[in-house]
Amino acid sequence: MNNIPSVFWLVPVASFVALCMAWYFFKSMLASDEGTPRMKEIAKYVRDGAMAYLKQQYKVVTYVFIALAILFSIMAYVLHVQNPWVPFAFLTGGFFSGLAGFFGMKTATYASGRTANAARKSLDAGLKIAFRSGAVMGLTVVGLGLLDIAIWFIVLNIFDADGLISITTTMLTFGMGASTQALFARVGGGIYTKAADVGADIVGKVEADIPEDDPRNPATIADNVGDNVGDVAGMGADLYESYCGSVLSTAALGAAAYAMVGGETQLKAVIAPMLIAAVGVFLSLIGIFLVRTKEGATMRDLLKSLALGTNVSAVLIAFATFAILYLLGVENWLGLSFSVITGLAAGVIIGQATEYYTSHSYKPTQKISEAGLTGSATVIIKGIGTGMISTCIPVITIGVAIMLSYLCANGFDLSMSSDSLAHGLYGVGIAAVGMLSTLGITLATDAYGPIADNAGGNAEMSELGEEVRHRTDALDALGNTTAATGKGFAIGSAALTALALLASYIEEIKIAMERAHVQMTNLAGDTINAAQATIPDFMNFFQVNLMNPKVLVGAFIGAMAAFLFCGLTMEAVGRAAQKMVVEVRRQFKEIAGILEGKATPDYGRCVEISTRAAQHEMIFPSILAIIIPIIVGCVLGVAGVLGLLVGGLAGGFTLAVFMANAGGAWDNAKKNIEEGNFGGKGSFAHKATIVGDTVGDPFKDTSGPSLNILIKLMSMVSIVMAGLTVFFI
Repeated sequence: MNNIPSVFWLVPVASFVALCMAWYFFKSMLASDEGTPRMKEIAKYVRDGAMAYLKQQYKVVTYVFIALAILFSIMAYVLHVQNPWVPFAFLTGGFFSGLAGFFGMKTATYASGRTANAARKSLDAGLKIAFRSGAVMGLTVVGLGLLDIAIWFIVLNIFDADGLISITTTMLTFGMGASTQALFARVGGGIYTKAADVGADIVGKVEADIPEDDPRNPATIADNVGDNVGDVAGMGADLYESYCGSVLSTAALGAAAYAMVGGETQLKAVIAPMLIAAVGVFLSLIGIFLVRTKEGATMRDLLKSLALGTNVSAVLIAFATFAILYLLGVENWLGLSFSVITGLAAGVIIGQATEYYTSHSYKPTQKISEAGLTGSATVIIKGIGTGMISTCIPVITIGVAIMLSYLCANGFDLSMSSDSLAHGLYGVGIAAVGMLSTLGITLATDAYGPIADNAGGNAEMSELGEEVRHRTDALDALGNTTAATGKGFAIGSAALTALALLASYIEEIKIAMERAHVQMTNLAGDTINAAQATIPDFMNFFQVNLMNPKVLVGAFIGAMAAFLFCGLTMEAVGRAAQKMVVEVRRQFKEIAGILEGKATPDYGRCVEISTRAAQHEMIFPSILAIIIPIIVGCVLGVAGVLGLLVGGLAGGFTLAVFMANAGGAWDNAKKNIEEGNFGGKGSFAHKATIVGDTVGDPFKDTSGPSLNILIKLMSMVSIVMAGLTVFFI
């Protein structure tokens, strides 16, 4: 405990405040009226289906975690190539990640009916309930994340005597637990929701010509359940691991960058990202309370309402960062503060670019709607082109952010010396922390989307009338844009975090080599201990350069892994959707009176199809993401792994942006027509954009958002398996 300064206790305090406020918003939501008996009945259908699926998913994931924990225990206690705390840290990361998703989804399934009922009164009432219920997810994620970080930092300071580098790299392993849980949640939830959504759209809206969320559609309950298990539980687990990964990787880089100095300087660099994240909790709360709107608000008015909250929080954390780093006395506090500003600015730019390419308030999506006048083929072609073009701004933004945060942190030193590299990479890591520091509110804007979507479904199935449905449609369209923006934000933060994890991998390899008593040779030809080796020494020893075929082969495999993963998850959605289409067609044909509203569809059968498909199809792609880095490490060594991570980062980031934006644009192109443009609902153009939306659904809700987890999980697996890689040297 002697190694923990008093200012660190702000971290657990912030965690407590976040969890208390999440509980407050949850209880406030429960206190509101859920509506008519029919509204309550529909909400219960969705709630029961979502909880049943999540319990089944957690059972499957538990087996995977037990197997991996046994493997890590063998590495730690038999082979002695791993820190003995790793198996326990890994399990807590997965547990807290799953817990964040569980609480978020529980809130969402209670909030959707209440949002629909509030929309009967006013647009502002519906927005407040939906958004503050989404804030429960945001605050739960940051609260549990900071709690996990605080607990392990305290425990390892008491029991691990090997210093801050050992402590911070060991803490990174609970990030792998969070990443593993997040990948299963994202892939499984994505397959579930899109199987139901595609089946409901193809047979219901296109073939039977009935409205979205019509109670006559047998797949409509499964579709609403899927919104929760994929876009709430999945997104919560996803951003939990992004949040923790950015803080932990930056702390590890701080320990490494200031290892030679040691003492208070090193300790301050370690706790700085934790304190920035902690202060971000309080500033997120200010932003949450600012979100409100007026009756009759347009899409741009609604976007401005959410932007006010997120932008105020971002500006406040920018100013707070200067104060935090200055008062903490961190070396080069001014340059590091500008690195944080760079991360925040990058997040805002990526969010605005995503909004431009996916909102139907702007030309790109409007042009996709217009393409519907000539059929579904032109809608798909236009959407793919828009998605590809949309990658330019995020990629350039991340590139500029990496360079600026690197240069600000090392005093614009271009010498590429060991100290310059270490301090610069610490700046990149702290830029990722800056981007995610106000996650409490940015995740609220994302979790808001599926709540609003389900509210619209509840309003439709409860036959609440055109005025209420118009309000819920406005909230739903806003949710589509905020969800797309949130995905772009998550992908951007993943890129910066993955780069920081790349540097952390080098430090973990050095620790593993020390543990195995393997020595290195520096550029001068002298033999040195691994712990004393600089980054250039490390690169020279393992021949990490573009002329080494191991690096190039690893890079190709990394890029291929992103496409292979997307292909597997897209096909999984396709197979599950085929089963759903067949089932919905069967019910329309065999159950007399469904389309006349005289008979009740078998909703349970469709829920069962989605559940079984998701549980079966999610296993292989998720396990593959864990196995690839292990095999590459054992076969191609450290050079191959670094190539793998670079290739996966470059290919995966670009592909993820393309898929998320194309999918979001297709979805809102359909919404644009449903508002009365280009022929309105039921028109030829509308049916063409429905087809485009069914293609975009797995793009934006299954494969695309899963990629940012894949990028980080491969890095996390590489770090945790560093001892095994060294074992095979």
